Amino acid sequence: MTYEQAFELLKKHSQTHLLSFYGDLNDREKRSLLDQIASIDFSLLSLKKDDREEKAKHSFLPLDALRLDEIEQRRDEFEKAGMDALREDKVAAVLLAGGQGTRLGFDKPKGCFNIGLRRDLYIFECLINNMLDVAKLVGKCFPLYIMTSDKNNADTVSFFKSHDFFGYDPSKVRFFVQEMAPSVDFNGKILLEDKGRISLSPNGNGGWFSSLQKAGYVDEMKGNGAEWVSIFAVDNVLQRINDPAFVGATLKSGAVCGAKVLRKNSPDEKIGVICLDNGRPSIVEYYEINEEMRTLRDETGELLYSFGVTLNYLFKIDALEKADFASMPYHVVEKKIPYINEKGEYIKPENPNGCKFERLAFDIIRTFDSCLPFEIVRQREFAPVKNPTGVDSVESARALLELNGVAL
Repeated sequence: MTYEQAFELLKKHSQTHLLSFYGDLNDREKRSLLDQIASIDFSLLSLKKDDREEKAKHSFLPLDALRLDEIEQRRDEFEKAGMDALREDKVAAVLLAGGQGTRLGFDKPKGCFNIGLRRDLYIFECLINNMLDVAKLVGKCFPLYIMTSDKNNADTVSFFKSHDFFGYDPSKVRFFVQEMAPSVDFNGKILLEDKGRISLSPNGNGGWFSSLQKAGYVDEMKGNGAEWVSIFAVDNVLQRINDPAFVGATLKSGAVCGAKVLRKNSPDEKIGVICLDNGRPSIVEYYEINEEMRTLRDETGELLYSFGVTLNYLFKIDALEKADFASMPYHVVEKKIPYINEKGEYIKPENPNGCKFERLAFDIIRTFDSCLPFEIVRQREFAPVKNPTGVDSVESARALLELNGVAL
């Protein structure tokens, strides 16, 4: 893209201020800025602050899960089906690891956080150990794709290499960078974070599949025989990834995706709930659930909307390729975004001054006709590390790791 082409494109979208400092840049910086401008998805700018609430009408119904008692009754059957699929290389996995450990007071990738007490034990290491449990059962490691971001990719790759991938087969591991979206002020103007650099942020964990495709890894997966791919978040140190019972149950159900779920510990627990929306599987975030849905119970006293999601999903790859990702909403999130003002001064705001655009992984499920909720035991598989102390914290995760026999 030339300067003239960039100017005309920006003029069309009322964003010519992005070239305000073009004359101050060297040749390399100029080329970089023009490349950034060429990659902007300007359709995001039509998402106004006042349009953040979805306009679609919802019709919610409860969606029951495959419950623990039935899972135990059919465990041998499910595990055999899952083991067969894993041994035949039909299942891959994607680790969503694009974030930093900011909320933990840690300025490195969140997975690099040391959760050990008397020895080093990193979040990434916990996850790899859980995957190695499956590898020992099936006799091989499954393909693992790790999604990073521009801000943490180099640190993440270096960390894995310096720790010899914690014993995982490095030939099975790939890294890819999450796509980015521009940040805007409250007037819809794209922000600069430097004179030659647009303010960009990861486009949310819902962008994982398009980022995987862009990196060429969907074709690689399929070429190696994969028919299914699981995704999981970096911060749950107890989660079981591609455990054979979950894989087998999802495959045998005939559904195109599976979701690990747990029973809410109270009506007010801050966790998204799986349900049906207009007859399709969907997930409603805790802040979107109305009072009736939150407290409604059946004749036995059980919450009707009782199964919370854990961001551990299994998808059929060909269903993902057919999915209407264009219909997935972007969530507009207010943030404090450092920027360069019209005088070229760097400003670090104390209050939210703009918006970032994110897609969320659970929105993918809304594009499908079927999903199998698979119940897990909370204390065995759910120990998220989101805060330094309190609920879903380093403290609570350490306690649960020790409860499950992990030495800290």
